[in-house]
Amino acid sequence: MELFSNQVLAGLATGAIYACMSLSIVMIYQAIDHLNFAQGEMAMASAFIAWQLIQWGLPYWVAFGLTIGLSFGAGFAIERSLFRPLADAPVLTHVAGFIALFAIVNSGAGMIWGFTIKEFPSPFGNGQFLGSELLSAHQAGMIGATALLLLSLYVFFEFTRVGLAMRAAVSNPESARLVGVNVSWMIGLGWALAAGIGAVAGMFIAPLVFLEPNMMGGILVYGFAGAVLGGLSSPLGAVLGGFMIGVFENLIGTYVPGAGNQLKLPIALFLIIAILRLRPQGLLGRAFVERV
Repeated sequence: MELFSNQVLAGLATGAIYACMSLSIVMIYQAIDHLNFAQGEMAMASAFIAWQLIQWGLPYWVAFGLTIGLSFGAGFAIERSLFRPLADAPVLTHVAGFIALFAIVNSGAGMIWGFTIKEFPSPFGNGQFLGSELLSAHQAGMIGATALLLLSLYVFFEFTRVGLAMRAAVSNPESARLVGVNVSWMIGLGWALAAGIGAVAGMFIAPLVFLEPNMMGGILVYGFAGAVLGGLSSPLGAVLGGFMIGVFENLIGTYVPGAGNQLKLPIALFLIIAILRLRPQGLLGRAFVERV
């Protein structure tokens, strides 16, 4: 039992990484009803911006805040310049746009900062958390920050006019327009929020995996898995799915003979497919019913 509880705790620490990425994926999905394949690269670029600001002598939390602001603006600009003109385009056109954005951001980061691995500082320290060998202070800080981020989003969407307008624009755009909601601006704001959340994810992930242009490749896959498992219509579900993926991954590596690191992802994805076979909308997602 002690081994099981220790592995669950370690899985939650890993899951905090996936939860942040899942949350940013769901924010863009709710805004445009498509999955952003470049979400990981956007988070990576934000982490590089923060690293550069720190190298220029800015304190960590100042660089942290500036990076979130810059990422927020960049997300809005990307939506206005690239994806708003594609609003009525076929799905494959959106996919091509996301792939192009992925390649541009990845190559651009490599050209500007190089492909050598860089260390990124942690605001929570690198020691053990309360003497635990399985949970570092940084991982514990990530779990707390993810919970705080989710709480902030809940307050925003439930108790602010802008948050309620965004929910209305996502759930029923035509009705939202009739009551005066600028749906186009709400979609842009959704992109901006997703980019800001992705920036937080990138800055928290970088101290664990080290900073380089390809650092988000595997994490993005887990982020997608967590978002789909929890429900693409539910930010809370995305966070829950991310944590569950982290726990699945750790328990599989511990209890499945011969799983190793190579089989962790395939087995975890198989479990997700099995769950989605029973509940396609995800654990906390809404079932969509179309009247014909």
